Amino acid sequence: MIKKHLLLLLLITLSSNSIAQSKKELKEQAELKSQIWGDGDAYKNAIDVPEKWANESGVYLVKSIQYIYDRPHNSIEYTKIERNRIKLLDQAAVNDFSEFKYQDDNVFVRNTSLVTNSFILELKVIKPDGTEIEIDASKETITTNQEKKIAIPSLEKGDIIDYYLYANTIVGENDLFQYKPVEDVIGDTYPIATYDFKLEAEDDFFVSFNSYNGAPVLEQLVKPTKENDKKRVYGFKVNDVILNDFPRWYYPLVALPSYKFQILFARSGKYENRAYAFISDDCNIIKSNVSKEEIFNLYEDKFRPDGKLKDVRRFLKDKNYATNEEKVKQVFYYIRHAYYTNYIESVVLDESNIMYPYGYHGKNPIIFNKDEEFVKFFTAFLKDAKIDYEILIGTKRFNGDIRDLLLESNVDFILKVNTENPIYIEDFNSFSTVNQISPQLEGTSAYSLKVENRKYITDVNEVKIPKSTYLENNSLEKLELTITPDFSQISVQRNSKYTGQNKVFEQDTHLNFYDYVSEDHAKFGTTPILDRVKRKKNREKYKKEYAALLQTLKDKQLKQSESRASQEFDVSVEDYSIEILNNGRFGKTDPLEYTEEFTISNELIKKAGKNYIMDIGRFLGGQIDLSEKEKMRSNNIYMSHARSLDYEIVLNIPEGYTVSGVEKLSKNVDNLTGGFSTKATIDGDKLFIKINKHYKNYYEPSSSWPQMVEFLDAAYQFTQSKILLKKKA
Repeated sequence: MIKKHLLLLLLITLSSNSIAQSKKELKEQAELKSQIWGDGDAYKNAIDVPEKWANESGVYLVKSIQYIYDRPHNSIEYTKIERNRIKLLDQAAVNDFSEFKYQDDNVFVRNTSLVTNSFILELKVIKPDGTEIEIDASKETITTNQEKKIAIPSLEKGDIIDYYLYANTIVGENDLFQYKPVEDVIGDTYPIATYDFKLEAEDDFFVSFNSYNGAPVLEQLVKPTKENDKKRVYGFKVNDVILNDFPRWYYPLVALPSYKFQILFARSGKYENRAYAFISDDCNIIKSNVSKEEIFNLYEDKFRPDGKLKDVRRFLKDKNYATNEEKVKQVFYYIRHAYYTNYIESVVLDESNIMYPYGYHGKNPIIFNKDEEFVKFFTAFLKDAKIDYEILIGTKRFNGDIRDLLLESNVDFILKVNTENPIYIEDFNSFSTVNQISPQLEGTSAYSLKVENRKYITDVNEVKIPKSTYLENNSLEKLELTITPDFSQISVQRNSKYTGQNKVFEQDTHLNFYDYVSEDHAKFGTTPILDRVKRKKNREKYKKEYAALLQTLKDKQLKQSESRASQEFDVSVEDYSIEILNNGRFGKTDPLEYTEEFTISNELIKKAGKNYIMDIGRFLGGQIDLSEKEKMRSNNIYMSHARSLDYEIVLNIPEGYTVSGVEKLSKNVDNLTGGFSTKATIDGDKLFIKINKHYKNYYEPSSSWPQMVEFLDAAYQFTQSKILLKKKA
């Protein structure tokens, strides 16, 4: 699907034996071209654009997608053929396609002796007079930083670009194989005259498929006609699909006609039972939904408590907690360290070829690499402590409602511990914390797997996952600005503090393992891995190499942070430094906090006679500048979470100057969707500006968009604010 200027394709990496094409391969390629573009091409005469779309930038005359799953000999084969035929109606569309871009995505399966992968791209341009010009993709493709592009010369308005993509994977003999799920919308940035979808599967391929948001129902187009004919062909066709510009804050799979499917190959009944997926009882029956009972059946044994609790019991020895709630929290943080962060340094040392460290962890160390492993272990602790719990099965909001669940890969689970105040635990990683769940799960419906005797799952009910408020998800930035006497630079000191959902992205961005591993060792009394090396000579050697590695990583991290600050204020940043004050890893309200110091050249100050004009609003950072087209939005608004952002800007007024224009810095916009407010005051030789911006909900209907535009515009307009530093008489 072409989005803006980049075509993202699912490319199958070529295996080494497919680079040099054989005569057989060339023949097959020619046959494929004849099949798609030959005399039997149903769309070769599709050249005219419907009158209603005459003023569009471009139009898909056809978008055809075909998936084929079959069984050559003892192998299983996957084929995808996507064909697009686009008419370019204005210069913008011509510019979009003059450089045809695509890039490699995930490899479908690993290249092994049992796997053959191949990919073909064919492209041609059809001129208004009917002349066809084929582009040799194999010769014209240029690869730069994994992005591939083909220059298409002499494109003009009225040209038609017709191309197809052929991807094929053959996997050797296999009894059970699950293909990657497919989730796609019926829509694009250009309108589509005809959208043609086909899905072909042979015997023992189990198909799960459903359509959503008004997309057509999948119909069986071809049924087996003979006893040994196992081919089943399904499909649908849609005409006159209107364009969508895929704006910000938008979930296409929730808002647009869409479909999801997954194919699973199982050679016999016993392998069907081993499949970890939702499949039908018969491969000839399309599975289109998942019941609560099927949820129960699939997960009944997956989360059965299991774990050796010797270390946990040792941790709890001589500790007395006032409530089970506090006990559960502290055990969670202990487990997070004992079976995860305790091993991070070892992974780094091993991958950096400094030393092989795992022998220093004792025999059969417990390391949790999957959330499921943690849940089984943690529920073993809850069972031992006689604390009740439930397991919630949900799906993120961008996938749709849990009642429409079809794909096991769309499942997320949350452990709900029924302490005095319920505790929710989702992820298990370096930053995971109690009661901090994915914002995409907040407020959604989920299925609760009821656990009897803290061991057996006995029932499943529908529940609502709690959601956080915009006040809980907060960020606070305090900036102090000092102008040098010659007005050549501005010195900036910034303190940033994040809580709730606002800190999740910032932790991933600003923290590396060395920002918290030492703290964990000290907190839980564990010994860093290098201190466990007994031979002094080796220990000193490893520590020296490790210190050099850490310095390299820290230098890289510092440059990245400096670059982010420069981009945020859209200025050059110098003399940058950053210090992490608190990593925020022990609760929702435990803040991530850090300070930065840097200087900015006089880009934001301009001389005006004896006075200076300062772009004070730029210190709010980048705000959304809505175009007139964006302000006319008709799509609903889907955001990650409700949130609030506070800023405090303190300007040390240069000696001998006063500030003019302060009264224009105060404003207030507040409505049902959110708000933006500023208040500016002068106290002595300092200018204080307090700013608040907040989004009250994670979802707004399109009818509320004008209210959002009010405060978004107010925030952007503030970034254009200026003050006059006026020379005293």
